[in-house]
Amino acid sequence: MSLTLTVLGTASPHPAPGRPCSGYLLSAPGAEVWVDAGPGSFAELQRHTDPERLSAIWISHLHADHNADLLAAYYALAYGGLTPPAPIPVYAPADCAHRLAAFLGRPDPASLSGVFDFHPLYDGHTAHHGDLLLTARAVVHDIPAYGLRAEADGRALAYSGDTGPCAALTELARHADLFLCEADIDTHREGEQVHLTPEDAGAAAREAGARRLLVTHVGPTLTPGAATARAAAAFGGTTGTAHEGAVHHL
Repeated sequence: MSLTLTVLGTASPHPAPGRPCSGYLLSAPGAEVWVDAGPGSFAELQRHTDPERLSAIWISHLHADHNADLLAAYYALAYGGLTPPAPIPVYAPADCAHRLAAFLGRPDPASLSGVFDFHPLYDGHTAHHGDLLLTARAVVHDIPAYGLRAEADGRALAYSGDTGPCAALTELARHADLFLCEADIDTHREGEQVHLTPEDAGAAAREAGARRLLVTHVGPTLTPGAATARAAAAFGGTTGTAHEGAVHHL
């Protein structure tokens, strides 16, 4: 298969036994990309690939449930014998390198350059690795955040990251073979549009004309099963639940 998604973690907003926070592995000929590095996802990543083989890391936004395992990865790659042949490109919001360096007590993020090569995301940012094209779109959240469209050999996967309803999300998922979408909340708080309800996820998939919807990042006010059923009713198409360890071939 030309494009494969492996689910590493889906939990929100904290990891649970057997359920890390957000993390995914995208594989295509000549490329392996770790998408979001939620707590616990680095351990799961090692079930499916050697971290030294990573082509890149892609981080949707700088909330801890999507990036905290960059610290674990840094320790593994710098001190744990998993040294990569070259610094791994990290595509992330602009402040990512400074935050990681500050956590390590280092004033200069250049001190991380032996392990990570940071590249700031922006709306429309693209990167190529092997046959894989990665395109970022700015979405609506309470901090700068991006969704991802990954394409290889005519196949497309869209990933919402964390977002409220917005036109960019629909465009990101336009005719995607698989739409990996959060359904974090049961209902919107008044005046707040920073996450999706299951109905929002289903409606976005329907409006985008996505072929399949995969529900992830289900928050504590919902169960994954209930969120998936509600999203499926709104979508009207093939809908599933993201489960740790599942591999989806596009």
